[in-house]
Amino acid sequence: MAYHFIGIKGTGMAALAEILHDEKKEVRGSDIEKYIFTQDGLEQRGIEILPFSKDNIQDGDTVIIGLSFDEKHPEVKAALDNPTVKTYYYNDYLGHLLERYTSICVAGTHGKSTTTGILSTVLAKSESTGFLIGDGHGHMPEDAKNFILESCEFKRHFLAYRPDYAIITNIELDHIDYYKDMDDYLSAFQSFVDQIKTCAVICGDDPYLKKLNYPVKTIRYGLYEGNDFRALNVYQGEDGIEYDVYHDGKLLQHVSLSETGYPFLINSLGVFALSYTLGMKPEVIEEGLQEYKGINRRFVEEKVGASVLIDDYAHHPTAIEYMIDAARKRYPSLKVVALYKPDRYSRLQYFLDRFASALSKADQVCLLDFPANAKREDETITVTIQDLLDKIENAKLLKIDEESAVVLKEMGPAVYLFMSSKDIYLLKDLIKEQLEKEVQEEAE
Repeated sequence: MAYHFIGIKGTGMAALAEILHDEKKEVRGSDIEKYIFTQDGLEQRGIEILPFSKDNIQDGDTVIIGLSFDEKHPEVKAALDNPTVKTYYYNDYLGHLLERYTSICVAGTHGKSTTTGILSTVLAKSESTGFLIGDGHGHMPEDAKNFILESCEFKRHFLAYRPDYAIITNIELDHIDYYKDMDDYLSAFQSFVDQIKTCAVICGDDPYLKKLNYPVKTIRYGLYEGNDFRALNVYQGEDGIEYDVYHDGKLLQHVSLSETGYPFLINSLGVFALSYTLGMKPEVIEEGLQEYKGINRRFVEEKVGASVLIDDYAHHPTAIEYMIDAARKRYPSLKVVALYKPDRYSRLQYFLDRFASALSKADQVCLLDFPANAKREDETITVTIQDLLDKIENAKLLKIDEESAVVLKEMGPAVYLFMSSKDIYLLKDLIKEQLEKEVQEEAE
C-alpha cells in the first residue's frame, strides 16, 4: 500500500509527497514527463515519478489528487472506481494532517511562500518544526511539534484548514477567473479567519485586512502607527536591510539582514511578530532570520561575469513592481531587464494596464507568450501578448531558445529579472550558458 500522487510535480503536491516520505511512508506519483523544477527534491529522496496511466492505481493505495485534476482524468477515475482505494484532494488531506500538530497557516495574496520559508527557519531554532512551502519544498522531522503550511486562497482551497495560528500578509484582488469581485475575494478571507483557533497575526498596514472581523486574539505588524509590532529606522541598500523592531512602543531588537526589498522587510517583521508571540527571545528570532537561505524561485540570484540573473515567481503586477524595485536597490549601477511570461489570460486581461505600468519601471522589457496549453477561461477573454507589447515602449517578444538568449546577452551587462509562475527559468538557464561562455572566452 502506497501513497500515490496524481500530479506529483505540482508545487504543493511535491512538498506534501516529501513530507509523507519523511514520515517513512511509501510514496510514488505521476505527472507529465517534461522537466519541472519541483521534481529535483522528489528525485533526491528517490520518490518514483511515473507517466500518467490508470494502471498506476493499485489496490489499497491512498491516492492524493492534485487540484488541477477532475474525474475525467483516467487515474482519478480509476482511483474513485476502486473500492479499496482511499482518495483525497490535496487540500483536504492537508486539513487532516494539520490536526496532528500545532498548526500555523500562512495566507495572503503576496508573500506566502517566502513568509512560510522564513518562519520555518526561525521556529526550528525553538521547537522541531515541519513545513510545506509552495516552491516544492516540504519536510517533517520525526519529533515535529509545529507544522507551517502555505495556504492558498485560490477557489477557497484554504478553507480546508483550521489552524491554531495564522499569518495573513496582505489582501489584493487576484484569481479573477474564480472570484467575482473584491467583496467575493474578501468573503473567502473572512471565512478563513473564522476558522483560526487561537491567534491571527496580520499586516496592520493593509487596508483590506482591517475590514475583516477577527474572532480570536489579533496581533498587528507593520511600518505605521497603530501596529503592535513596528519596523522603524529602516534602511535598504545594496548590502541588505536593517530595521529596529518595536513592540508596544518598546525597542525589542535591531535586525540586520542580507536580503533586499519591501516584501522581505515586511514578511520578516510578520515572522518576528508571531515568533515573539509564541515565546521566542528577540535575539534568537534575529539569528533565525539571518540563517534563512531562501527558497526556490523567490528572488534567486546568480552572478555571471558583470551581469546578474534573478529568478522569481512574480506573476501579479504588484509583485513585479516590488521585484524591479528590489533589483534596483540591490544593483543600482546596473540596468534592469525585466522578463515576464503570463500564466492566465484572465489575469492579464483584468490587470493589463497595471502589468504595463509595473513592467515599464524597468530599463528594458522582454515578454514571452503564454504557455501553449494555456486556455482562455471564457469567450469574454480576448487578450493576447501583443496587447501588452503595444502598451510598453520598446518591449521585445522572445522565446525560450538560443536565439533569444543571444539577444538578451547583447543587452548586458544588466540585472536580468525573470518573472513568471511558468517555466521562464528555462530561458534563464540558456542565457546563463551564453554569459558563462563569454566569460570563458574573455579569460582566454
